[in-house]
Order: sequence, then C-alpha cells, then structure tokens
Amino acid sequence: MQVEIGDLRHRITFQKLTTSVNENGFEVETWEDFKTVWAAVSNLHGREYFAAAAVQAENTVKFTIRYLTGLDTTMRIVFQGKQYNITAIYNIKYQNRYLEIKALEVVSSG
Repeated sequence: MQVEIGDLRHRITFQKLTTSVNENGFEVETWEDFKTVWAAVSNLHGREYFAAAAVQAENTVKFTIRYLTGLDTTMRIVFQGKQYNITAIYNIKYQNRYLEIKALEVVSSG
C-alpha cells in the first residue's frame, strides 16, 4: 500500500477514556484528547465492505496515519464531529511508517 503525503489531509483526534473522582467522591469517566494528527480517511469498499457489513459494521471507516506509538483499541477517534470506536490497528508492512486503523462510527441512540 502506497501512502501519498497529500492524502493525509484530514485532522483527527485520538481520545482515551480517563477515570477521575469528582467533588462528591464518585468516579467519573471522561474522554480526554490524546493526540491530533493528519490522516487519510476512506470508507471501506469491495471485499472489506462486505466483510464489515456481514457483522453489521457498515459505518466502518479506515484511517491511515503516520506511525504513532501509544494507540490501542480502547481509544476512540473524533473526526468531523463524529466519534469512532477503534476496532483494529495495523502496522502497514511492519515498517513502523504508517498505521491503518479501522473504526466504527458511534451512532447515538435517541
């Protein structure tokens, strides 16, 4: 997979869930920004799309970013005002140059 620098033209923010204790002594979970990076963003198509659709994951988006350490699937991505739960992170060709991240859009109920 060839990544062109010009493709990395979308700003995305990784967030991690943190737990803190509020003034009443209760634990509160909040999403905290981890890192904002440039990314190439694409919808799944072809075989990838049908594999995702088979598990009702048709809102899956593929983000490609420069290699970044510290990411894991408990994090989420914010892109254009929408949240995406990370489902998979791939180190492309194990070269530590780019990561391909598949993420599922969080659809709010109600």
